[in-house]
Amino acid sequence: MKTTVIQFGTSRFLQAHADLFLSEGVPARTITVVQTSGDAGRSRRLAALAAPKGYPVRIRGLQDGRTVDETRTVTSVRRCLSASTDWQQVMRVFVEEAEFVLSNTGDAGFQSRPEDGESAYHPAMSFPAKLYHLLAARHAAGAAPIVVMPMELVADNGAVLKGAVLAVARRHGADRALVSYIEDRVVWASSLVDRIVSEPIEPAGAVAEPYALWAIEKGPGVVAPCAHPAILLVDDLKEIERLKLHILNLGHTVLVDLWRRQGGGDDPVVRDFIARAEVMAALEAIYRDEVLPVFAHLGQGEAAERYRAVTLERFANPCLDHRLADIAQNHAQKVERRIGAFLDLARNAGYGRPQPRLAAIAGRDDQYQVHAAQRQT
Repeated sequence: MKTTVIQFGTSRFLQAHADLFLSEGVPARTITVVQTSGDAGRSRRLAALAAPKGYPVRIRGLQDGRTVDETRTVTSVRRCLSASTDWQQVMRVFVEEAEFVLSNTGDAGFQSRPEDGESAYHPAMSFPAKLYHLLAARHAAGAAPIVVMPMELVADNGAVLKGAVLAVARRHGADRALVSYIEDRVVWASSLVDRIVSEPIEPAGAVAEPYALWAIEKGPGVVAPCAHPAILLVDDLKEIERLKLHILNLGHTVLVDLWRRQGGGDDPVVRDFIARAEVMAALEAIYRDEVLPVFAHLGQGEAAERYRAVTLERFANPCLDHRLADIAQNHAQKVERRIGAFLDLARNAGYGRPQPRLAAIAGRDDQYQVHAAQRQT
């Protein structure tokens, strides 16, 4: 069995997104999934992901004005390994089989860790450090370069991951040939992914909305792993990225903040939470007064208004149980990337109007007051 895709991460998002597309695409791809967390409790999920009969993804919601409720079977995952206990096998697959690398290792996945400086592989290393060791093994074996497609919600994620791997290489004193291989021959593709995946199906599978996007930025050597309606090769990710990160994802984080400020005692789903008049009013006010005007300043006003309308429809999807408690995971990192970065974007673009609600959520009240005073003078 040869798998041409090696995937780092086992999340239900990947199960209902890339793994489904690679199962349905042309050509259909086969995947080795690598668990990076070391959580032994997920062994049942790993076994179910690679079951010969596949696993289910249920698509529920509205699409083009019609109700969709269908179940698809994912058969692309053929092998599951653990980065903690199966590292030699992971290396073999990476060196001998893989043509594409996918990753979705969470909001903290690219952050360095103390173990990254160790000369030998350690399971607690960050994903960039793990990837460095794998690329070093592939280079030493004389294998062809590989296409790396990170799917983490990080702006320009291909370039960011490349920089992190090169930093590990320098820390390890890698020779010039290996550094050149990583820098010039490995293909680093930036991508953006979008699909709300609301709940798991045990032991493997998920429930997801009909809307789905995997946008991959064009570049030298960049090719899509397969042809699929949800996979797009685009000239520039920035406009799509801004819309998703600072409207849909920002909206999710605003809702979590509102929920926490109300005590966070219950466990609502998004559609029920925004059905509360005061919640919807607060979210709409932030979009109207502090988000859409920034996009208009950037020349994306019409696109942002359309995307906001689609986003609110997706939030209200009656078929998805998208829980705020799930969205609240890694909340601090999400606030900084979705809201703090938007405040920085607005300021750097010369946008001069106040954004007090977003500044309060991001913990930048003092900074906001300083800039407001500067504008007045």
